[in-house]
Amino acid sequence: MKNNMGTIDKVIRILVAVVFAVLFFTNVITGTLGIILLVLAVVFVLTSLISFCPLYWPFGINTGKK
Repeated sequence: MKNNMGTIDKVIRILVAVVFAVLFFTNVITGTLGIILLVLAVVFVLTSLISFCPLYWPFGINTGKK
């Protein structure tokens, strides 16, 4: 598993995850959509921590340094 995420990509994912979590925990977004966004936030944080996005791999996308 090679790293395929750059620093900017990781920062954007973490910021989006924080926004999703805040919206969920402040009850701005609730129900099924809230749960889906919360799960997506967890996925964003995990992929940022390991610097690998499984969806980038089949398309050959690499936002990291060459």
